[in-house]
Amino acid sequence: MNDQIRISPVRLIDPDGEQLGVVSLQVAQEKAAEFDLDLVEVAPQARPPVIKIMDWGKYQYEQQKQAQEARKNQTVVEIKEVQLRPVTEDHDFQTKIKRARRFLEDGNIVRVVLRYRGRELRRPEVGEAMLDRVEEATEDLATVEHRSRKIEGRRLLMRLEPISN
Repeated sequence: MNDQIRISPVRLIDPDGEQLGVVSLQVAQEKAAEFDLDLVEVAPQARPPVIKIMDWGKYQYEQQKQAQEARKNQTVVEIKEVQLRPVTEDHDFQTKIKRARRFLEDGNIVRVVLRYRGRELRRPEVGEAMLDRVEEATEDLATVEHRSRKIEGRRLLMRLEPISN
């Protein structure tokens, strides 16, 4: 930018985007002074390097605004968790499913954790059946991304991703 540019001659572009041709660095600096703007190296790898006359502060401000707008428009997908037990009763199960469905409708990923305690480990098929029920209850909103087939540290896991329309 400005005095940091060392290579001469340069290809000069005016503030409107018109090419002014290949000129010496001194002529380019004089043109920039005429417009009361900055010289900015746009393509330093090109031979001769491409230099544009622009308002550097305004350019930086516009870049910040574009980045801020992009951050504002992006959606952040969160992983929400629903915990169950093999002995969860129907009403509680429906409440958990309702919450999982709300998470999926909001576009979040839902991790279903089925925890075993004590003697519940003797009948792992009960937990498998519970996960099957969760899968059936959410099949219109989600697909199963991952489902553990073995008990991992007294837990069975299932990960549901919302179906994108």
